[in-house]
Amino acid sequence: MKEGLVIKSTGSWYTVEDENGETFECKIKGKFRIQGIKNTNPIAVGDRVGFSLQQVSADENEAMIGLITSISERKNYIIRRSINLSKQAHIMAANIDQAVLVVTLNYPITTTTFIDRYLASAEAYRIPVLIVFNKIDRYDLDQKHKMEQLIELYESIGYNCLKTSARTGVGLNELKSALMDKTNVVNGHSGVGKSTLINLLQPGLNLKTMEISDSHQTGKHTTTYSELFKLNFGGYIIDTPGIKAFGMLEMEPWEISHYFVEIFKISENCQYNNCSHTHEPGCAVKNAVEKGEIATSRFISYLGLLENDEKYRQAF
Repeated sequence: MKEGLVIKSTGSWYTVEDENGETFECKIKGKFRIQGIKNTNPIAVGDRVGFSLQQVSADENEAMIGLITSISERKNYIIRRSINLSKQAHIMAANIDQAVLVVTLNYPITTTTFIDRYLASAEAYRIPVLIVFNKIDRYDLDQKHKMEQLIELYESIGYNCLKTSARTGVGLNELKSALMDKTNVVNGHSGVGKSTLINLLQPGLNLKTMEISDSHQTGKHTTTYSELFKLNFGGYIIDTPGIKAFGMLEMEPWEISHYFVEIFKISENCQYNNCSHTHEPGCAVKNAVEKGEIATSRFISYLGLLENDEKYRQAF
């Protein structure tokens, strides 16, 4: 029996690196696949697994493949709703020290609803988030002003923010320092420049990149599976497919406010312990929104998750 780190997942095959740096192509042992795991992918990049080697023959050539038989307990993971199977989850990465959310105010647009859903999910799994505002060289004065307002908002809540431009190199040294000696998962919409930033930080990876559509201002998926790369300045980075939507899972309605940091803090002053912050009298959260102490955009994101209404789901 060998142990190793899953560094690549294509859905049915997993690349596992052992302690000596040797890699093996592995599949999941049949019994392990049906242990009641309600995810589209029971194994994720970042998982530590146990596997055995098996010799197979194909076209008169012999090769060794691995069979994954066990998975070590995860310290955390980050998930999104499966696109095709609404009741299931897709685990994007496991055992993460830091999630890096790359956003753009244009080319393409990242909404605050999307950002807030991502932050709430990361809070639920106790994963620190770094928000990277990319492509800042392309913003006009109004967009730059909006970006500064968003940075002020998210930093006031407690999230670290960086401004970067792959074209001019602005912020790349700061981003490298923020990633150093951590296992980082990088997420964001297709077209926000995740792969381009990673290529600049770690020369030689040559991850595929593609310009976004000028007519639709949206990106095309260039990363089709998650993969973990070692950084030569220390740590790891996990590149993931671009996310169009980010659905929350494994969360009861009463829990949602716990993952909006500022809402949870102020909710201690509500008249009722189980206040949903929608209709109850003596609600400190609604009062804080009216006073501008909680951003309206954050409260709308909270309501969208709470109500799971179609008009909110269309927003992201």
